[in-house]
Formats: sequence, C-alpha cells, structure tokens
Amino acid sequence: MGFLRIRTTVDERPGRLASLASALAAKGGNILGLSVQSDADGTVDEFVADIPANPETVREALEAAGGRRVQVVPATAHELTDEPTRALLLASRLRAMPWRLPELLAELLRADDARWVYGEAVSDLPDPTRLVVPVAPRRAVRLRRAGLPFTLTEAARAASFARLAQPATEQAAAERGVKLADGVEVTVRPLTSIYREAVRDLHDRCSPESRRFRYFTSMPALPPRMFDRLCDRSRGYSLVAGHDGQVVAMASLMFTPDPGIAEMAFLVEDRWQGRGLGATMARMLVRAARDLGYAEVRTTMLADNARMRRLLVSLGATLGYTEDPGVVESRLPVGALVSA
Repeated sequence: MGFLRIRTTVDERPGRLASLASALAAKGGNILGLSVQSDADGTVDEFVADIPANPETVREALEAAGGRRVQVVPATAHELTDEPTRALLLASRLRAMPWRLPELLAELLRADDARWVYGEAVSDLPDPTRLVVPVAPRRAVRLRRAGLPFTLTEAARAASFARLAQPATEQAAAERGVKLADGVEVTVRPLTSIYREAVRDLHDRCSPESRRFRYFTSMPALPPRMFDRLCDRSRGYSLVAGHDGQVVAMASLMFTPDPGIAEMAFLVEDRWQGRGLGATMARMLVRAARDLGYAEVRTTMLADNARMRRLLVSLGATLGYTEDPGVVESRLPVGALVSA
C-alpha cells in the first residue's frame, strides 16, 4: 500500500469524475483527498489516494477512463491535511514573517524550489513546471516543481497568497474616474438598480450590430429579468461607465459553475468604441476576478466581432473556436493581465 498524488486533465462533461473514481476503485484505491482546478485546456482533477497499484498501472487505468496527461507521483501522509486549514496556517506565518514569502509559497504549492528573482519579465505560464509570482515592480518569486506542472488555479492561489506580504492598500472607491487616450474623462461605477433607465437608454442608442455582438441577437431592449441578474452580486459583478449624465458602456463579469472560471461581456455605445474604454473596463473586471478568487476569465463572442477579438488578444487572451463555427471563445488567465 502507498500514497499517490494523481493529477489528470478531463473534458468538462458530466460523469467524467465518476469514471475516474471508478477506475481508481477497480485498482483497489481509496481516495483520501480531491481537488478540482481550472487549467488552460480543461478541468484538472487531483486525487490523493492510498492504492496498492504501481504508478504506471494507475496512469494507464485513468487514461482508459478518459483522463488526459495523467501524472502520478508519490505522496506522504503529511499531504492529507485539510487544505483550507493548511493555507490559513501558512497565511498566519506569512503575516508574522513576510520575508519568508518564497519558502511559504513553496510549502503552499509543494514546490521543489522557490527563490527571489529581480528584473525578470513576468509571464503567466511560459513553462508549466515554472511559476513566476509578481510581488512588486521588477521583483517576483520563481517557483519550480518538476513532478507536477502548475495549473492556472495554483497561479491564482499564489498571487493571492503573495498579496498578504504586501502593504495594505486603500479600500477601492465605489467609483473611479478614468481619462481615455483622447483626454475625455468618464466615471466607472458598480451597476445597481438605479441605472435601470440609463441602461435602457444605452441600448436604445446602440446600433443593432453592437447589440448583436453583445447578445448574439439584435436585442432592442434589455429584459428586466436580465438586468436584475446583472445587478445581483451573488451572480456576478457589473460596471457602468458614465459621461455627461449618460451611461455609455456596461461591462459584466458573471460567475459560472465551472471551478475558478468567470465570464466577461461588454456593451459599449458606438461613438465610444475604439477609444480605450472597453480595455479599461476589461482590466477592472479581471482585477475584480482576481480579488474574488477566480483563475480564468472567458469570453464567448461572434466570430465576426473583430474589435472584441483584438481587444482580448491585446490583454493576453488566447482564442479558440467552439462547436459552432460562428462562435469564438477567449481564455484569459487572471495572472497574465494582473501581472502586466
């Protein structure tokens, strides 16, 4: 009998986790720990199991059950501690000794090596066995782990953990003034029910094409139920940009059932497009996603929405087609934009 840490990427379809659990049970495995993480090309299931089979046999069984890139490494009984409790204890130690950030990050992610780096360009995941966690301008912690590549979820955890070692920042204001590239100033605020009429007017002023890009249909008016959902902070986080008494843009971050993933969407009035307002609001939403604990922001758009595609690529997102050839999906790791 021996402890193994097992990680496999699976397609996001119902029943996949049950298939993997059944495959481990067939080899005499007893699952003692499970975590589900978001990564660049699927969901990563990670098990800690007490299992008599050798690692190669376990890998073959999980691949037969639908797992991809299965990795099996030895584990110890020490790794069976409750993960939230372990993270809180490490956070407590970090608050008392912030200079030990590299060492504690290594414990958090079970890395083989962690050290300060200076002046090195920060990237999200250039090498899956290396993770660079930004701490300050031109200063970061570089982690290495040979056995298991880092996931996007782990990158988000590391970024949040590193923030504990940084000086406290002032509470974000309820509204923020933003100066665009052409010198015009707009005010960005959280969306609330008081903007119902202003958002309705925004829809009236937008062209049918702009509404089609946002809703996949030329929706002349936003249904009251959809507006209420955008205002519901338990379902997402939305912003509006105002100028001269009008709402000129709306950006929304919607929570999803997928672990660590939120969805982003925009509606910008035609005469305000191409002026940097969409990019500014996108950065605000990605930072909000970081603060809310998400690892990745996705956007689904029509394939002919060239402006939106350029915007997301400029922020570091990758694009891929869906089962519908007319629909494109972008995937933006939170760390990619926040680090920049």
